[in-house]
Amino acid sequence: MAELRAVVLRPDLERLGRFDPHRVRTRFLAAYVPADTRVIQVANQDAGLVALREEPDARWIEHFFLRPSLQGQGIGSEVLRALLSEPGTTPFRLNVLQGSPARRLYDRHGFVTDSEDDVDVWMTAPALRP
Repeated sequence: MAELRAVVLRPDLERLGRFDPHRVRTRFLAAYVPADTRVIQVANQDAGLVALREEPDARWIEHFFLRPSLQGQGIGSEVLRALLSEPGTTPFRLNVLQGSPARRLYDRHGFVTDSEDDVDVWMTAPALRP
């Protein structure tokens, strides 16, 4: 999955002048928490990952990526809808790279921009009440 993440992030990181093949893999491995992580499967094949990290004030969506061949088919929307429908009282938060097509996905699902810099955009969506 670290390799898949590197493949998925490479175009955006290269566009931002930030791609380092070693760093993109080691950052993932350093932050990987198996208990927070869900493998996305399509037709019984591993297709990507998403992690949901609980904090006292937010639920952070992290490491959300799909194989490039599966992007644009509604799979990401389906996964995101399922996450956002999980009961809880804290908002969902995430960050996405500037200019990433994934930002359109988050916009469509009600995320709003909290802040941004030259590399990242931090976004929040409210919790659905149980």
